[in-house]
Order: sequence, then structure tokens, then C-alpha cells
Amino acid sequence: MSFRISRVAAALAVLGSGGMAPLAAADGAAGSAADQSAESSTVIVRESRVQPIPVASQVGDETMQTLRPSTSDTASLLRGVPGVQMREAGGVSSLPVLRGLADDRNRIVVDGMDLISSCPNHMNPPLSYLDPTGVGKLRVVAGVTPVSIGGDSIGGTIIAESLAPRFASPGEPVLASAEIGAFYRSNGNARGGNLSAGIANDNLSASFSAAIAKADNYTAGGNFKNFDATGNPGHTLARDEVGSSAYEARNYQVALAYRQREQLVEFKYAYQDIPEQLFPNQRMDMLGNTQNRFNLRYLGEFDWGQLEARAYYETVDHLMDFGPDKRFYYGMASGTGYPCSPISATCAAGMPMKTESRNTGVTVRADVNLGASDLLRVGGLYQHYWLDDSWPPSGSGMWPQTFENINDGTRDRLAIFGEWESRLDARWTTLLGLRYERVTTDAGPVQGYDPNMNFMGMGMMRMYSNQQADAAAFNAQDRRKTDNNWDLTALARYAADAQTDLEFGVARKTRSPNLYERYTWSTWSMAAVMNNLVGDGNGYYGNVDLNPEVAYTVSASVDWHAADRSWRVKATPYYTRVNDYIDAIRCSNRTTCAPPNATTTNQFVVLQYANQSAELYGIDLSGELPLAATRFGDFALNGVISYTYGKNLDTGDGLYNIMPFNARLVLTERVGGWDNALEFVGASAKNHLSDVRNEIGTPGYGLVNLRTSYSWKQARIDFGVENLFDKLYYLPLGGAYTGQGTTMMLNGVPWGIAVPGVGRSIYAGVSFKL
Repeated sequence: MSFRISRVAAALAVLGSGGMAPLAAADGAAGSAADQSAESSTVIVRESRVQPIPVASQVGDETMQTLRPSTSDTASLLRGVPGVQMREAGGVSSLPVLRGLADDRNRIVVDGMDLISSCPNHMNPPLSYLDPTGVGKLRVVAGVTPVSIGGDSIGGTIIAESLAPRFASPGEPVLASAEIGAFYRSNGNARGGNLSAGIANDNLSASFSAAIAKADNYTAGGNFKNFDATGNPGHTLARDEVGSSAYEARNYQVALAYRQREQLVEFKYAYQDIPEQLFPNQRMDMLGNTQNRFNLRYLGEFDWGQLEARAYYETVDHLMDFGPDKRFYYGMASGTGYPCSPISATCAAGMPMKTESRNTGVTVRADVNLGASDLLRVGGLYQHYWLDDSWPPSGSGMWPQTFENINDGTRDRLAIFGEWESRLDARWTTLLGLRYERVTTDAGPVQGYDPNMNFMGMGMMRMYSNQQADAAAFNAQDRRKTDNNWDLTALARYAADAQTDLEFGVARKTRSPNLYERYTWSTWSMAAVMNNLVGDGNGYYGNVDLNPEVAYTVSASVDWHAADRSWRVKATPYYTRVNDYIDAIRCSNRTTCAPPNATTTNQFVVLQYANQSAELYGIDLSGELPLAATRFGDFALNGVISYTYGKNLDTGDGLYNIMPFNARLVLTERVGGWDNALEFVGASAKNHLSDVRNEIGTPGYGLVNLRTSYSWKQARIDFGVENLFDKLYYLPLGGAYTGQGTTMMLNGVPWGIAVPGVGRSIYAGVSFKL
């Protein structure tokens, strides 16, 4: 049965769950009609018979408003969510890490679409396609994840939705709205703006939004390197300047929606253009990325429950080459990096790398009411993903033909799931789900720059590239692989009393390798360093025979809170065992990988992806506490503390890029229209490292941030200072600094420098609503 409630009542329902919206969505993060139409004065919802579990960690509207002026990276809006860390990369492209598991190990859904990073360095992850000002909802479920929102992942699920359509109330005049905003950040001279406009009656809604962001290189809190050369004669960088950290991004979206009683049809078209995004932890830079995405959705409410269907199509055209802070010209004719022409066997002008992808998907799901206390979720999806990654000839060693990194790669998913959620009595709620996925991957035959040679000339240097032998070995393999993956989740919640909730669960989750893990093929160090998904400065090549990763996770949560949730403390310990964890082993090819590659501890190396076993465990603590209500304002304290440990059980090595013990504590004050905060962010030293990668450790640090805002009915101003004391610190998950110099060569840049964080930055933002 469905019924109508006011927008105020919907908001109270969310607040009653502690500010975290219950997770009622399945494939595509559907949410209820109330979620999707929250901006209308009247909404349609399914009667809530069961409190869904687990409760998703949701980034609130106020939190997003507060953070937007300080970042152009949508993923960083998750910085205060328990269990979530950021693997820093480009200015708009950091990768979320959920309890030690990052990138493709997490399912990231944008407006119901499973987007895939189409780049050998994963420079364009799913959340990079949303500007922070265009995010309507952002939710996370880490660890034990319902099968209805999981699949092809072992870490967790992140659900991002752009702004929902707005409708006028029946019988009221046409609703028109507009918003405009701008920001400036002193460090890196970052600036940008956004605008949106919409018009609607009670049945039809149309809207448009646009956002731009641009920044120069940022500076650290002090000198972090002892050199200033870039490899380009006449161009140097200050020793506190983080090379290759500039960016420019433009995002646009048009949305149309039609609503008739309990039925909603919605279409969104979005376009992104990134003319430049430089990367301080990669050998290459993004010098072009355009995305088109088309998204059609139906949502209907019926007496028996809810039905949702979606179809989407996405195109990506991606270009990488050396940006202004990395040496561009190579070969004998260029000497030490001077411009030369035309491209030839003695003159190389950059090293262009082009990636194209096409992503088509269909999802269907239904929520079926089985009774007053039971809900059945069923659904499925089909996804076809095609990728072509080729490197046109540019001269010298990259000559005379096109290097085919991945030729005609495909990755197809077919999935079905069923999930039963039940309220056994007033205290017990349970969830049990089963999911099956069939993942099929394939790739065509490949060739190197010179298919007839294993010996390459390059300037004054000559090297074995092994391209002919590597390509022949790859082409001789059976490259079509089919994985039959099963996921199982069991969860239970027990309300012990009005102030204590217990939640515990177990899960088996499976992820198949991505195309770069399976189908990159060259052991040649110069090609391998261009295939790096993790930003550690090393080179990687694939393994056609990789098995899917299978993770077994157990976790429990204890949530203590006031009856009115004015204060709360939550603790979540967890343990994950991963069979066939995709880690790395040193290259053992003595032709292309010199003997030091196997033993060196202070250089970059070439590695191959390999299945091993791993474990991760840790605990997340979070809480909030009102301190005092005075004539000077309402004071409160909130915070998150996290610890994760990861180990390769086959080698005893540490897992790569595991965040050390860290904390974030915020003291807030609210008085009138003012909202002020003093924030402390800190982490201990990172010294449990991945030795096979020669991972770079980082010292501990503590930072202080300040922020304030003032809100009127239709306007808001923000002001803040990040890293108040301009402290020099290094990003534990930032990888190796390769932001300047002769980055084409494996060890042409110094090893042992971690990417530093941003020094003091003063920012301001303003927004107006009409």
C-alpha cells in the first residue's frame, strides 16, 4: 500500500534514524520515491513496514554544503565517513578506500550506473564524473553489504546520486528555481563556479546544471625534494611545489522527468570535459577526457511494492601524455630534452596513449511486500563494457607502429539476486541474500611499437624491450575467461533497549579481475610503468590466468545513543579473509627485467599481477556529543577514529596502501546563522609496508583546520583555512612522487619521495538561490 506524506514528515523520518537514511535500494541504488522526489512539496512513498539493514552512512546535505568550497573532488566529500579513506591522485580523481580495499574492489554507482575507469592509471574513476556541487545524495555501506547493492566487489558499495527532480504541488503555479555559486582557494590558485536552473509543474520537470573548476600546482608546507629540474630545458619547479598537480574540469547535465501519480520516468544526459588533469604520482598526465552518459529510468509504486528499471549508455575518450612538468622530448636528436622534429627513429615527441570505452547497461529490480514485516528484493543486471587502449607512434623507441596495450577488450556481466528482509519481532530484524554473477572477459591479439624487434634504440641508450616475444606469448593464450561468482550475505540487528543497537553479519563476496589486471602484456619497463593503477611509481603487467578474488567478511557494530539520538557512539570491528587476492610479484624475465629487479629495496621495479591470499582487520569508531547550549551558541563534538591492518598471508608482506591509525575530531559551534568548526586531523606513521613494491613509508602528522559559514534564506557564504599551521606532511595513501622529471624511464626519477599534502590554503565560497 502507498500513501502520501508531507516533505516535512519525510525529513523527520530520516532524522529519526539518526540522520542516516535507511538503505532501501538495490541495483542502481534506487531508493524510494520519497528519496527521488524529496524536493517536491508532495511525495509518494511505500509504507515503511521494515527498517532496512544495514543503515548506510550518508553524507548529510549540511556536510556537503560545508565541504564543497574546500574541494573539487567529489570523493573527498566522504572524508568524515567511518571506514572511508582517500587514495589521493589528481585534483578531481581520488579513489575511495573502504577498510583497506580500494578502486575496483568497491562497487561505485553513479545515478544507478556502474561506471568503470577507462585508463591504464585509473585517472577517471566513477566519482570523478560528478562535480561536488552536483551531488544530491552520497551513501556508503562498507564491509558486509546486502547483495541487492553489491556485486563484483569485495570492499563495499558507494552510492552517488545527482540532484533529484523538483515538481510543483498539484494546482500550484509553475515552479522556477536557480542557483549560482563560486569558490576560491589560495593554495594552487584554485577557482571555479557552478550554476543550475529548473522549471516544473506538477507533472513535468526540466533542469540544467554546469560547473567548472581550475587550479595550478599546489605547494606543500615546506621543501620536500632536493631538486628543481623537470627534464624540460628552461622549466623548473620550486622545491615546495608539487609538480603535476594542476587540473581543469567542466561538467554539464540536462535532466527531464515526468511524474503521474505513483509513476516516474526520468532521463538524464551528462557531459564532462577535462582538458587537463595532472598527476603527481603517475608517469603520465591526463591531457583530455570526455565522457557522454545517457540514463533512462522508470520507477513505479504498486499495491504489491515497487518496480524500477534503468537503461544507460556511456562513452569515454581519454588521452594521456607528458604534461608540462615532465620531460616531453626524447631520443638522440633531442639531447637532454630539447625540442626536436619531425618524429623519427631519433626524435620522440611525447608518448601519446589513447583509450576509448563504451559502457552499456540494463538493470531491473522489484521490492515485493510479503506481509506486514517481510520484504523481498529481487533483480538483475546486464552490462557490456568495451575498451581499446592504444599508443600511437611518437618516435625513437616508440616507433614505427602503434603499441596495442589492450586491443578490443570486453568485460560482460550478467547478474541476478534475491534478498529477504524480515522483522521477527520488535527487537530483531534479519536480512539474507544470495547473488549470482557471470563475468566474461576477452581481448584481441596485440603488437608492440615494432612487432619484428626485441631490441629498441632510444637516444644514447639501447635496451631490450622483448615486445615481439611478449606479444607472441600473449597472443598464443586462450584469452576468453568466464567467472561464475556467488555472493552470500546474512545480517541481523538487535535493539537491546532504547539506547543500544547491535548489528552483526557475515558475507562472501567476489570480484573478477579488471581488463588491465588480466590483459596488459609487456614486461618492457617503459611500457610497464605506464600501466599502474595504484600510483606507487612501479611498472605492472597482467596475468590472463588470474582468478576472481573471494572475500569472507565478518563484522559487528555496537551503537550506543540517547533515546533522542542527541549523542551517540558507534564501534565496528571487522575481519576479512581474501582468497586469490590480486597482489603482485617481481618480474623474473632476465631479458627485460635486470637482475636487481628481484632484490632491490630502494628503486622502482617491474611487477606482475598474481593471485595470493590476504587478510584485513580493524575497527571504526565514531560518535557525536552535544557539549553545551549557551548564549554564545550550541557547542558539540564529533569524530571518527579508524585502524586497519592488512597482510599478505602467502609472503608475510604488508598489503599496499593501508592507512595507518588515524583520527578526525571536530568541535562545532552554532549561533544564529553562523556555523563554525575547529577540526583536528591526524595519522600515525605508516611503517607496515608492501616490500615487494618497495612502498614508501610516511611519518605521522597532525593538522588543524578552521571553517565558518553564515546562511540566509537564499544565500550562504563560507570561509576556511586548511592546514592552519602550514605543516609539511606526506599523504599515507598518496603514493610515490613522480610529478616531474624523466618519468618515462623506470628509475629516471628519484625513488623514496612520498607525495606531500597541501600546505596552508585559505578558501572562500558563496552561493545564491533564487
